[in-house]
Amino acid sequence: MVHELPELPYAFDALEPLIDAKTMEIHHDKHHAGYVNKLNAALEKYPKLHTKSVEELLANNLKIVPEDIKAAVRNNGGGHANHSLFWEIMLPEGDGGEVSEKLLSAMKKTFGSEQGCRDSFVDAATKLFGSGWAWLVVSKGKLEIITTQNQDSPLMQGKIPILGIDCWEHAYYLKYQNKRPDYIDAFVKIINWSRVSELYEEALR
Repeated sequence: MVHELPELPYAFDALEPLIDAKTMEIHHDKHHAGYVNKLNAALEKYPKLHTKSVEELLANNLKIVPEDIKAAVRNNGGGHANHSLFWEIMLPEGDGGEVSEKLLSAMKKTFGSEQGCRDSFVDAATKLFGSGWAWLVVSKGKLEIITTQNQDSPLMQGKIPILGIDCWEHAYYLKYQNKRPDYIDAFVKIINWSRVSELYEEALR
């Protein structure tokens, strides 16, 4: 298959004032598009891999991917998978719905409360050094918060991401400069909890 850039489910300016339109445009049309194009280029000489989804390519630490393109698929396939989820789990402030009862129960079991889960997620994102992501994932049926460097995906570890924040500077620097905590605070206000809840239930199937 030819991997394609997904369309944003909202306008570039839909997340303002928390995430500015220019950042969204560059992030989606340049950064994410670049990952897709480079992923397709890396796979060109391996026709048998053209039928594989990005999730299949990344699984088991890229077990099925030939060594000579492994780094390219890791970086660009990871970037494609990560950003495809990222666009889904944001909505304009106030439009994100509520955490489902099933996800809320899991949050309480693992983190003590919904707020405990949110606080742990923010803490992980804030403390992440350099470029990478902070995630809420489902691992063996249980919730877990992890971080990954660069564009590494939790899928490589057999974990299913249901919420992730892009902590690369390109995700926030135009508006927030070096103030990553301010960007993180803004992000948590636009999380699409309805979609995160759906992804949680899908991960349990």
